[in-house]
This record gives sequence, structure tokens and C-alpha cells, in this order.
Amino acid sequence: MTMTKARAARPAVGAVRRPRKSSARRRTRLTGLLFAAPGLLLYAAVVLWPMLQSLQYSFYKWDGVTAAVWVGLQNYTTFFTDPVLQSTLGNVLVLLFFFSLLPIALGLVSAALITQAKQRGMAVFRWIFFLPQVMTSVVIALLFKRMYAPEGPINEALRAIGLDTLAKNWLGDFTWALPAVGLIGTWVTFGFCMVLFISGAASISPDLYEAARMDGAGPIREFFSVTLPGLRGQIAVALTLTVTAALRAFDLIWITTRGGPGTSTQTPAVALYKAAFVNPNVGQAAAIGVVMAILCLAIALAITRVSEKE
Repeated sequence: MTMTKARAARPAVGAVRRPRKSSARRRTRLTGLLFAAPGLLLYAAVVLWPMLQSLQYSFYKWDGVTAAVWVGLQNYTTFFTDPVLQSTLGNVLVLLFFFSLLPIALGLVSAALITQAKQRGMAVFRWIFFLPQVMTSVVIALLFKRMYAPEGPINEALRAIGLDTLAKNWLGDFTWALPAVGLIGTWVTFGFCMVLFISGAASISPDLYEAARMDGAGPIREFFSVTLPGLRGQIAVALTLTVTAALRAFDLIWITTRGGPGTSTQTPAVALYKAAFVNPNVGQAAAIGVVMAILCLAIALAITRVSEKE
């Protein structure tokens, strides 16, 4: 009889203890939120609130001074129908090749060669190629603006070897201005991709390379069978950062060409700046910013989902 009463009493003891555990967990969560609150409030004030304001402004026609006029989705339709703004999307597609695809390809090849060579002095090459990452974009833009000048080093080198006909004002040419700016982006992002891939290749197990060599794999097959799959995460990171860099390209272009000649090098970021400050149309600038933010987020999520699939 006493054992039956003791067993019956046990659930009651457990029922009393459970609220204590749940209350302890609530206190722990509350403490964590209190510690995170300053950072969350700062993030909301600096990032979330301006984003909501930009979204609100995108539905108005406003020059920043006079009263705003509600226009609904007109600013968004203008962005996709205006020929000048449409050309900015075409320019971005060209920059994607120079800012993203070309640096990633060159970075993979360079990382494979450096990791296989394993000779002294390779750290110097890595430092040289990574140098653009520690330089400000303003310095890089001014440097290349001087190099691309009609009397700059590039044209002088062409004249010195008898290729005078190829010398031109690279940044003032309607055909060559965009590729010239794109090559600046290639030089800037190539070193980052290479160092990222070298660090990723160092984490690949040597046993995989030995197994590939035992199966008769040469350097090329070894690269595609072992190195490339092993760098899947690093490629996703490099692709995300370089693609978004191409979509947000502003400083290099503004300092070198200001979107010219004409609109041959104008990007959405340059169009946003001009709409906000040159010919004030804050609503149109906000709409461009919202579209590009959504596009960058969608691309980042898509790359992440694809890279995580087995």
C-alpha cells in the first residue's frame, strides 16, 4: 500500500519540477535577449529602419524638398521600361563576367598550380595577388584611370612595340570603356578568389589525391575529380560575393568614367546616385535600391541552396 502511494506521488513531484525547468529556460532566453538587445536595436536603427523608409519612398515621386506625390508602382515600371535604366542591367551582365566568372576561373587555376607546385616563394605571389584587397577602391580607380589615359603606360607600351593603331582613350571609347572597367574588377577580385581557394584546397585530405593517382588520374582529372568538388563551399562564397559586387558596382565606375561615355558604363548603382543627387528623384532612386537589394538577396539565397545540395 505504501509503495503504491509512493509511485502515485512520483508524477506529482515531476509535475512540480517541470515548471521550474521551463522557467529557468525562459530566464536564460530572456537574459540572452537582454544581452543581444543593444546590438539588435542598433541594427534596426541603422539597417532595418532605412530599408523600410526606402521602400516607402519608392512609391512616391519626390525631389527631396517639395511635397511627395503618391505614384504607386510607377517608379518600378520605369526602371524596367526606361531604355537608359534598362541599359544598366545589360552593363551589369557584362560586369558579371569580369567581376565574377573570370576571377573565379583564374583563381581556381592559380590555386591549383600554387598548391601543386609547393615551391619556396609562393607566399610572395599570394601576397601580390591579394594586394588589391587591402587597397581602397578610390586608390585603385585613380591608379587605373592614369594607366588607361591616352598618354598612360598602357598606350605608351603599345606604341613602344609598334602597335600604335591599338592605342586609344580606353575609358572614353564607347566600345572599350566597359571592358576596361571590368578588367579593373577582375584585378580586384582575382586575388581574393585565389587566396580563398588556396585555403580551401589545404583542407582537402591528401588521401583523396593519392587515391586519384592510384586510379591513374592526371593533373587535370585530379583537379576536376578532387579539387573542384572539395572547393564547393569556397566557390559558393566567392560566387556570392563577386556577383553582388558586380551588381553594386559604383565607386570604380564613378571615379573612372562617371557612367560614360554616354551610358556605356552606367550601372544601377550609378543610376541610383544620379537619381538621388544629380537630378533629384528620390522615389526612383529608392525603387532602384529596392530592386537591387531583392536581386542580390535572391541570388545569394539561390547560390546557397544550390551549394548545400548533395
